[in-house]
Amino acid sequence: MADLTCTNDQNTRKEGGGPLRASIAVTIGVGATAAVVVAALAQAAGDDPVVGAALSLSVPAQYRTLIEDAGSTCSEISPNLLAALITQESGFGPKRTSPAGAQGIAQFMPSTWEEHGIDGNGDGKRDVWDPEDAIPSSAEYLCYVAKEVEDVPGDKQSNMLAAYNAGSYAVRKAGGVPRIKETQNYVRSITALADQPSAGKPATTNQADIAINAATKMIGRPYSWGGGNASGPSTGICCSSRGRSGESITGFDCSGLTLYAYAKAGISLPRTAAQQYAASEPVKPDQMRPGDLVFYGKSAASIHHVGIYLGGGYMLNAPRPDTKVRIDPLDTMADLYAVARPVPQNNKEI
Repeated sequence: MADLTCTNDQNTRKEGGGPLRASIAVTIGVGATAAVVVAALAQAAGDDPVVGAALSLSVPAQYRTLIEDAGSTCSEISPNLLAALITQESGFGPKRTSPAGAQGIAQFMPSTWEEHGIDGNGDGKRDVWDPEDAIPSSAEYLCYVAKEVEDVPGDKQSNMLAAYNAGSYAVRKAGGVPRIKETQNYVRSITALADQPSAGKPATTNQADIAINAATKMIGRPYSWGGGNASGPSTGICCSSRGRSGESITGFDCSGLTLYAYAKAGISLPRTAAQQYAASEPVKPDQMRPGDLVFYGKSAASIHHVGIYLGGGYMLNAPRPDTKVRIDPLDTMADLYAVARPVPQNNKEI
């Protein structure tokens, strides 16, 4: 079972948060115009065009050649796998810094970079903030940890990814992917993204309308942790980070609602909010439209909530335990991260 990421199991409207300051996110509220939403999201979305081409995930155009070249560093990796890893690590944000201190587009810890970072562009410097160094270094490091854990039982790719996340020692000690929730979700998410076929065209306005209509009909359904699938509301699972169980509740969590809505429109989404972001195409602020998915979190790797944008500063939302599917303003949570448009992937639910 995938680690669910609709984790707003608490009072919302936190201070601080993701790349958008709380003060900016709060302006995207009741009666907000599309222009206000556009301005507030500019920092998160950036101005770079996004392309899919031969890769299974949308990759910013300036990084495509780097991914394709570095993804052939050794037989254990591929361009698709490397693109999925960078998406999970930073969402292709070259200046990202994690709370633990990981840096750059590939999220290297300083000590790991010191030992394994390379001068990928031959300019005489090893710069963790330069994608031309960091992306090839990420590929080299994947190949390095793959050799370190090649004799560990289990799936070799899973062990390699776990070693990238938790360290080779942890994988060897556990005899496979360690029982660390973050690492297990990390391996599942990247594997699911890397295994997707080439992306198709983003959802059409007609598909967006179908998804909105499907989700609207679910207004009033109870929130259920882990609840909801392509067929509709379902009982959930145990348990959220605060111990809340959906096992006795038939309904939806946030990503269960979006999964269901777009299944009705003929688009299959992965199960968790973070995976849904990675499987969608980022939308430029001036191109937002109803039906786009609205994501919350501090980074692409820590996205914890998703809703369906309705326009005018509102979204369809399955907020948290003890609530029901409803319409909320976008500033319900202060860590608004990005907006993206689902892309048909023909992927299986995870």
